[in-house]
Amino acid sequence: MNAVELLKHDHETVKQLFERLCKTTERGVKTREELMRHLHEELMAHTRLEEEIFYPAFRAASGKEGEVLFHEATEEHRAVEALILPDLEKTDPSSAEFAGRVKVLKDVVEHHIEEEEQEMLPKASELLGEDRLEELGAQMESRKKELRKQLSGERAA
Repeated sequence: MNAVELLKHDHETVKQLFERLCKTTERGVKTREELMRHLHEELMAHTRLEEEIFYPAFRAASGKEGEVLFHEATEEHRAVEALILPDLEKTDPSSAEFAGRVKVLKDVVEHHIEEEEQEMLPKASELLGEDRLEELGAQMESRKKELRKQLSGERAA
C-alpha cells in the first residue's frame, strides 16, 4: 500500500469510529470507553506516521508551497493532542458533556482529513511519484506495527 492509500485508509477507520461513538448514549459507558481507547490509539499512531515519515517527505518535496500546509497540519495535530483529546478523556462517558466533546473532536479531525485529502495528498502524489509513495508506505506500515505494540503496551500498563 502506498503512503497516500495508507493515510486514506486510516482516515476511513477514524471516521467509522467517530460514527459509532456518536451513536452511543449516556448509558453505553463501556462501549464509549472501548471506542475511545480504539480512537485514541488510531489517532496517535496516524499522527506519528504523518509527523515522522510522511510530512517530512512532503515538506522536502514541496518547498515553500508546502510549508504552510505542513505547519497547519502539525498545528491541528497539536490542538487535538494537547487540548481536545485530554479534556475528552477526563470527561465522564455517562455525561452529556462527553457527547459534546466527542462532536468537537470529530469536527476538528474531519476538517483536518478533508484538507489533507483535498490539498496535501493530491499534491504529494504529484510531487513524490509512485515509487517514492510505495517506499514511504512500506516505512509507514512497518512503523505502524511498532506504534500499535507500543500504544497497546501503554494501555495495558
